Amino acid sequence: MQLLYTAYCAVYLVLLYLLLFPLQFLFLQREAWKPLAHRVNRIWGRLFFFGAGIPVRIEHRFRPDPRGTYVFCANHFSYIDIAAMGVVVDNFFAFVGKSEVKHIPLLGYMFAKLHVQVDRSQPNSRAYSLAKSIRTLAGGRSIMIFPEGGIRAAHPPTMESFKDGAFIMAIQQQVPIVPISLLNNHQILPDTPKVRLYRHPLRAVIHPPIDTKGMTQTDVERLKQETYRIINAELTKEKQIPA
Repeated sequence: MQLLYTAYCAVYLVLLYLLLFPLQFLFLQREAWKPLAHRVNRIWGRLFFFGAGIPVRIEHRFRPDPRGTYVFCANHFSYIDIAAMGVVVDNFFAFVGKSEVKHIPLLGYMFAKLHVQVDRSQPNSRAYSLAKSIRTLAGGRSIMIFPEGGIRAAHPPTMESFKDGAFIMAIQQQVPIVPISLLNNHQILPDTPKVRLYRHPLRAVIHPPIDTKGMTQTDVERLKQETYRIINAELTKEKQIPA
């Protein structure tokens, strides 16, 4: 039954995207229309989680201003985190993610047009993606990033140390960091060789922002450690709650 449910969700996800792609393709043709393309992605995510029978439960300890500019930082334990962020956060944002996504038909086209790619095989890619992210923030659009730099499989999952990029760009543009704890996405889609999707409510906590005004690049390490502490404290507390 779990395999059938997983297959149903995969087919449903793809069919939804195929139905919505013509609208998305249209909105990607002009820079001014890209917020509408992002909205199509949000509709896709909401319809998917609804059709998959996965409730989305968000604890807002802070509600981001929809017109504000932030660097959103979340833990990354599951590939479903990417779809989740589109329904957890209302703001118009650009993901910073692996360039391998661009090779996926149709989805790769959207990702290349709408988000920031990091090609780890290219030595200058990180510097390029950081510069592009800073330009994105300067233009008033938020950034969404998983500062661990990828999924590091472990059971139970634990956070890896954060990389500097998110905190360099936030300080450079003097925009707040908003920590987000994704509490149980690894239970919905575990990072295991056998792909299986499980029906659990998707739960997330949006923490109050960390102000970066007045910070300089000498504060990167302190900002990084504080963001890590906030996210990890919530995950640690979650592990102490009986299932």
